[in-house]
Amino acid sequence: MSNIPPELKYTASHEWIRTEEDGSLTVGITEHAQGLLGDMVFVELPDIGDEFEAEQDCAVVESVKAASDIYCPIEGEIIAVNEDLEDSPELINVNSYHEGWLFRIQPLKAEHVDNLMSADDYAELVESEAH
Repeated sequence: MSNIPPELKYTASHEWIRTEEDGSLTVGITEHAQGLLGDMVFVELPDIGDEFEAEQDCAVVESVKAASDIYCPIEGEIIAVNEDLEDSPELINVNSYHEGWLFRIQPLKAEHVDNLMSADDYAELVESEAH
């Protein structure tokens, strides 16, 4: 079973979401997702200031196996991107929950974070997809 930190929220499309002290959200792909994709070779991130709807594709990660869209977990505005991934996309493979984060978003409605999956719910999803 993949590492699924209990303090994070998750989406069915395998993004993780961490609420920061300022109310912004840091977003990345789960350890499970990066494991399925394999070695990362390229990441296309959104631009700071871009606005997205929930579940709208907003980034792309490419691995040796496939390219995969990343979906915005919540409606809001991009306030930061992980520029380290431009030269080192493999950071996602090394530690997808820390150095491998993708972007930070300022949510339009913070209460929508409550609609995202808990770690237990995400673990059930991963388990169901394995069968």
